[in-house]
Amino acid sequence: MPLARRRSAAIAALTALCCTLTAAVPAQAERPGKDQRLQRLLDALVRQAGGPPGAIAVLRIDGRTVVVRAGDGDVRTGRPPRIDDHMRVASVAKTFSGAVALALVSCGHLGLDDTLAQRLPHLPARWGKVTLRQLLQHTSGLPDYSRSPAFVNILRSDPHHRFDSRRLLDFVADKPLEFTPGTRYAYSNSDNIAVALMAEAATHERYETLLERLVYAPLGLDATSLPSGFTLPRPYLHGYAPARTGPEDVSTEFGNSGVWASGGIVSTPRDLSLFIGAYAGGRLVDPWVRRQQLSFVDGSSEPPGPGRNEAGLAIFRYTTRCGVVYGHSGNTPGYTQLAVGTPDGRRSMTFSVNAQITPSTAPAVFPTLRAVEEAFTCALLRGDT
Repeated sequence: MPLARRRSAAIAALTALCCTLTAAVPAQAERPGKDQRLQRLLDALVRQAGGPPGAIAVLRIDGRTVVVRAGDGDVRTGRPPRIDDHMRVASVAKTFSGAVALALVSCGHLGLDDTLAQRLPHLPARWGKVTLRQLLQHTSGLPDYSRSPAFVNILRSDPHHRFDSRRLLDFVADKPLEFTPGTRYAYSNSDNIAVALMAEAATHERYETLLERLVYAPLGLDATSLPSGFTLPRPYLHGYAPARTGPEDVSTEFGNSGVWASGGIVSTPRDLSLFIGAYAGGRLVDPWVRRQQLSFVDGSSEPPGPGRNEAGLAIFRYTTRCGVVYGHSGNTPGYTQLAVGTPDGRRSMTFSVNAQITPSTAPAVFPTLRAVEEAFTCALLRGDT
């Protein structure tokens, strides 16, 4: 078959995919891990001074689900973290906006080289040459709205403030690009806001609707959502910040409207492990789009994931001492997340702790966290848990 006909057939098939639902992933039984070394590592992490109150790792390995947990998911009751606890996934939400955008590219509704000037002409003209590809790879140069003094001051005075999520870029609309698009890597929360806006402009559908149609429903993610308020569905993994009187519950301190497509997704360890396996394995996009997605540049996720970090299109490659996984990390007050999968999608892992642990917020603990994440990643790759 000629290349043009094959490409047309592929686009037609993916267009059908965008308009229909695929079979949901079947539920799998939860099993405790056999590797006691992993349990000891997780126990030591939550016992470390300044460590998180609790942690839970969910590993899906060739059809079986292994759960390792330690500490408290709720300090007040002493309840352990659970696989169906809702939690803020923080910047792992960027993989969801990536999934939507790349599905639309696969369907022919968006192009990786579409520009802001073409799709969002109301944005500043000086940003006009930025492409969807550059937004997805954090090589756009867009100034980060979340670092705007005006935005930060609003949050400080009213953490529950309801932002207009589709106007978040207004906080930096008077700023020029920080560098020529495509010339270097710089992580920016503005990028994924623009990605979601481009998806809405291309389809005339709300981003939340696109998430449901292109991500949640095909994968059977019935506990994943993008709320705009500050509350969490119950049950939830309580998130904590250190305080003089002990861990302070900050689970509902901030609303989601101020992070939206860059960090507002709420999910569970069960749902997130299903999603990241499909996403890392390329299930949601056409093979030719997948090849574009897996073109990497030097660049770290926030916080850095295990091993060497390189940035693709809304995905990171983590090259560990045991091999390669694809995924994303994230952090927000009360939560730190890592979600990864093998390139074939047959194995995936979510690693969640209920405290914000980064090189700046917890410098004494972060090296331990990262080492434990790599140990769990190695167990995932070996498949011997």
